[in-house]
Amino acid sequence: MTTIRVENITKYYLGRKVLDDLTLEIPHGTNLGLIGPGGAGKSLLLKIITRLVEPDRGRVFFGEEDVTAMDEQALVKLRFGVGMLFQNYALFDFMNVADNIAFPLRQKGKLSEAEIQAKVQEQLELVGLPGIGHLFANEISGGMKKRVSFCRAVISAPKIIFYDDPTAGLDPVTSSKIFIHLRRMQQQGGVTSITISHDIGGIRDICDDFAMLEGGRLIFHGTRAAIEASEVRLVRQFWEGSSDD
Repeated sequence: MTTIRVENITKYYLGRKVLDDLTLEIPHGTNLGLIGPGGAGKSLLLKIITRLVEPDRGRVFFGEEDVTAMDEQALVKLRFGVGMLFQNYALFDFMNVADNIAFPLRQKGKLSEAEIQAKVQEQLELVGLPGIGHLFANEISGGMKKRVSFCRAVISAPKIIFYDDPTAGLDPVTSSKIFIHLRRMQQQGGVTSITISHDIGGIRDICDDFAMLEGGRLIFHGTRAAIEASEVRLVRQFWEGSSDD
């Protein structure tokens, strides 16, 4: 049972405060939709939660474990249980698609090669990419890389998953498949996840709670009903895709 707690996280870049005393809690089994305009600090927050970037102030907890106090060995162990999909894909150029997706399973060493290959093919079929396992990253499009990265993030069925814009650049049909798969994983496996997305229509029905950042500050955190009833103009405009014009 892992609840993620972010306490008073502050981060500066070049003298500018990009995350400002941010506190947030994601209960076990919750899929949090993290929304807000570009440059609000959403991707940075995910990197701080996983200690890929160090905060200047504040702490992060996974359950009772203080992530910000962990040594490198403890961090490696922690990250084995976390699936991460970030914007730059982070695929290994020297591995083909199938080996990239299989990488987390091989690292764990609990399945036979035949079982691993079967899981890889299953994931590729779920995202509409059957038969491309032999190709390398430089042979596939950006949208295909996004889907391959998604497969790698979820293939080991981690209990914590972070998605940074998982459907960016994908067509509506494929985006829908990704969102459905994401929700199904959470419902079946009790996954705790954070999903960054600008596709408000896509995440409305797959997230339990929503948090909105603006200028590095948390300006909303609550349920769909609460965000739809919000009287904060910026929150309502972003959710509805409207403006004052």
